[in-house]
Amino acid sequence: MASHLRLHLAAPPPLLHHHQHRLRLPRPPKLPLLNSPSPASLPLRRPRLLSSAPLRASVDRAEEGSDGEGEGLVGEDSAVFRLGDQRVLSWAYFSGILAVVLYGLNVLWIDPSTGFGTSFLDAVGSISDSHEVVLLLLTIIFAVAHSGLASFRETGEKIIGERAYRVLFAGLSLPLAVSTIVYFINHRYDGIQLWQVQGVPGIHELVWLSSFISFLFLYPSTFNLLEVAAVDKPKLHMWETGIMRITRHPQFVGQVIWCLAHTLWMGNSVAVAASVGLIGHHAFGVWNGDRRLASRYGEDFEVLKKRTSVMPFAAIVDGRQKLPADYYKEFIRLPYITITALTVGAYFAHPLMQASSYKLPW
Repeated sequence: MASHLRLHLAAPPPLLHHHQHRLRLPRPPKLPLLNSPSPASLPLRRPRLLSSAPLRASVDRAEEGSDGEGEGLVGEDSAVFRLGDQRVLSWAYFSGILAVVLYGLNVLWIDPSTGFGTSFLDAVGSISDSHEVVLLLLTIIFAVAHSGLASFRETGEKIIGERAYRVLFAGLSLPLAVSTIVYFINHRYDGIQLWQVQGVPGIHELVWLSSFISFLFLYPSTFNLLEVAAVDKPKLHMWETGIMRITRHPQFVGQVIWCLAHTLWMGNSVAVAASVGLIGHHAFGVWNGDRRLASRYGEDFEVLKKRTSVMPFAAIVDGRQKLPADYYKEFIRLPYITITALTVGAYFAHPLMQASSYKLPW
């Protein structure tokens, strides 16, 4: 047993008598060091600071796994906005870029006297007299440009750089999106009426609530607005928290909810055509998005894919996604608050948007 072990020390040597002389060994001579600078001449080196981002990610992952409710994040914590990390100059650039983009969009595309939007709509409209067909064609053209550029993003960024490719992506996608939205607004009641439920009690409230919820899913791009405007270098993010725990493809889910709600409300063939085109485009985005993430992140994405789902709440129900106890805190963040405010504002701005669309001969 360890408690019964004893150390037996040798008896100490006898003390030297006072008349005995101690042996003194001569010290070696001090030799000068070759080419050794004096301490005063050495340059002062500042301690190297580690970036706070990896440390913060490590802490976040440790906290995620320490409560027994998660296995640690392999993706990014979404919708994080820390005021201390923001730079006034970056947001000034963002505001300036946004103003220039909106001005250029109006002059080069929207304004019938100077832009190409009217000629583009006339060319597509000449293909068919059917509003449903024209709307589907506009949606397909937008989808090919948007998803096509997204598919070739990795190659394109290597050729012209991340920021230049983002400008190209937005420069083609934004005018096509505006054309499709304006055409839909102007012709949304021009189709064949299939049903009419607008007078049914509770339908308006159901459609409004569904639309509100859809916007919470639709716009995860607000997680990185500075990258959207190419102020910060754009990246292909793999988000994992917040809305991503509910569904791995929130834009697809949000678009489906929005389409079903508006098709129910309008009840005509134009709404059905719009829904078919938009849902088809976002369904392709589900496959294409997973493909791109798998190519970029490899095994990490496979781990994330196993514990998330496309169908909302499916991974939570079958136990693959374990929500942390304070999951609600992942939504009490500025991007989600911004989405909520913009959604409410968009509802009250409907008359203004419709009046602006009616001014265009689209």
